[in-house]
Amino acid sequence: MHVIATAGHVDHGKSTLVEALTGADPDRLVEERRRGLTIELGYCWTSWPDVGEVAFVDVPGHERFLTTMLAGVGPVPAVLFVVAADDPWMPQAAEHLAALDALGVRHAVIAVTRADLTDPGPAAAQATAEIARTGLAGARVVAVSGHTGMGLDDLRSALVTMVAELPDPDPDADVRLWVDRRFTVRGAGTVVTGTLPAGTVRVGDTLAVGDTPVRVRGVQALGSDETAVSGVARVALNLSGRVDDVVRGSVLVTPGAWHHTSVVDVRITGTDRPPVAPVLHIGAVDVAVRCRPLGDDLVRLTLDRALPLRIGDRALLRDPGRRMIWRADVLDPDPPRLRRRGAAARRARQLAGADGTARLADELARRGLLHREQLRRLGIPEEAGDHLAIGPWLVAPALARAVADRLPALVQQHAHAHPLDPAVPLTVLASQLRLPTSDVVRALVRPPLRVVGGRVAGPATEVLPSKVRTAVDVVRRDLLAAPFVAPTADRLRELGLDDRALGAADRSGQLWRVGPGIVLLPDAADAAVTLLRELEQPFTTSAARERLGTTRRVVLPLLDQLDRAGRTRRLADDRREVAR
Repeated sequence: MHVIATAGHVDHGKSTLVEALTGADPDRLVEERRRGLTIELGYCWTSWPDVGEVAFVDVPGHERFLTTMLAGVGPVPAVLFVVAADDPWMPQAAEHLAALDALGVRHAVIAVTRADLTDPGPAAAQATAEIARTGLAGARVVAVSGHTGMGLDDLRSALVTMVAELPDPDPDADVRLWVDRRFTVRGAGTVVTGTLPAGTVRVGDTLAVGDTPVRVRGVQALGSDETAVSGVARVALNLSGRVDDVVRGSVLVTPGAWHHTSVVDVRITGTDRPPVAPVLHIGAVDVAVRCRPLGDDLVRLTLDRALPLRIGDRALLRDPGRRMIWRADVLDPDPPRLRRRGAAARRARQLAGADGTARLADELARRGLLHREQLRRLGIPEEAGDHLAIGPWLVAPALARAVADRLPALVQQHAHAHPLDPAVPLTVLASQLRLPTSDVVRALVRPPLRVVGGRVAGPATEVLPSKVRTAVDVVRRDLLAAPFVAPTADRLRELGLDDRALGAADRSGQLWRVGPGIVLLPDAADAAVTLLRELEQPFTTSAARERLGTTRRVVLPLLDQLDRAGRTRRLADDRREVAR
């Protein structure tokens, strides 16, 4: 299916022309027919050789209904622009043309209507000149009469040529459907309509409105029930679930695939500067925003409600009072907060080279690191590069170097402040470095730093203060004489070794803390297994105590540690055997 929107000044014959092309009247309201004026969006379709089905979105031309017009053309890639041969170039035509240019519509056919009433040449020349200053330059101009049929074959031929040149959207793309109508059908329930730019909607799919899931019970396209429809297409979806949240202006999306944001940095194009409180139009949605200049043509927009936006989205800002329009290219839908004086100017410098094209290297340079799930939500393709991949995180080379350079100083500061606990927990370093996970810190530790048990330590010679090291040396000498006779609590107190000091000795590798208040030499496990292997297997706890020459106070936690390490195996009758 191909979808074409109409545009042009009120009463220039848009609806008449659509009816002549399709055989159906797009004005569906009684008031529209009575007044001869399009108020709401209208839809008609037909089928042409070579290109198949073509749907028309007929929009109102009156200035009071500009918001509705923008809702119709927002998601549509092509336009039938209508001007009347018996009228001069009108303000609303100029405003529609400016909006199409700002939205990035680049495929158009110009129809000069009422060519049966007067010479269409001057109007065609004027329209050509106006369009030449926009992105629609070079569009074919056709003189036509919707009443007599004059030029309809030429117009149809021009439209066929135009839609044949439209790019094919990706049927596997994430769905983002801008809802332009919502109504209730007896026996079916809630139905919404919109133009699907890309992706595929299937019966049974779950879509989301913000965080609210809804289920697609039925799909219609061009009046026919379908099991699946791919964009570009006009679709009607029968929804079930929490449908009270679905209204005109809602956005149905693939769950978890889009970043919903109420703050976005954009580059604007247009004369003058937008006001503080313009209106943002994107897709079929219009929302009030607050506009904060960042510098030159860069502004930050704060939206009244969150929308699913990606880098590269094209929108427009409108000042209803002055009837002025600015193109807005989304550069960052997930920008950092501006906390300090001068932050806006610094942000402008960061975005100076951004053009709305999502490039992984550029985004990493600005952000430092990105989660792979965030790439999809922001519309950033994952590409090869010199970045680091740490689990689901991608880290910019500059950030990796900066973190690795800062780690030695942070570890040294911690060791100076905590001499008995000099190794820094990875989680503490992640917090100090404002990193989202300790896994990133772990991957960036470089010698002489090392990771020991979830902590980052410096060189071993710097671990224990001299007073503690002297006391530990005494304990080591005692254990060398009797390896399994652990010092008593009174002996440890006499040496000044409390729990913190014993923990430091354990982490430094000078002692092995078998249990609370019980320490042995670091190689005690190997020595114990060697002696226990000499016993008749399996052996009792009492036999182990006697062979090791120690007490139950020591042997019980020692055997428990050996069990946990898989060095011994405890049997059902509480005896054990050496496993390895």
